[in-house]
Amino acid sequence: MDRRELLKLDNQLCFAFYACSKEMMKLYRPLLSEFGLTYTQYITLLALWEKDGITVKELGSRLFLDSGTLTPLLKKLEAAGLITRNRDKSDERNVIIELTEQGRKLQQQVEEVPFNLYGKTQVSIEDITSLREQIAKFMRKMGTK
Repeated sequence: MDRRELLKLDNQLCFAFYACSKEMMKLYRPLLSEFGLTYTQYITLLALWEKDGITVKELGSRLFLDSGTLTPLLKKLEAAGLITRNRDKSDERNVIIELTEQGRKLQQQVEEVPFNLYGKTQVSIEDITSLREQIAKFMRKMGTK
């Protein structure tokens, strides 16, 4: 492909990711709104359901979010009664994020979200799994996770 072709919008990988991400968020929005969650709150809870009791820094790294984005998000989740934020007793510079009982119970309530989302598309679970693996491999090659 010549240089001019590379400059076309439809040939930009970043634009394909961007457009796909926006469309995915549109599909997630109504599914998550019934639980009072935004997509970013949802992925934060997903990370905590996998590993509870982690530092803000570790959580931010896992989610690719900086503290300026993560702190207000965590405050909202805390105000909703889903998490607690406490200083680490062994190192007060760190803040530990833990799920509350309500936050743990929410996991069962949102279990159907991914299945409902996939049901709104014409994409098979196998295709989704394959694409996710290709993206993860691509990210590793870029030097991220």
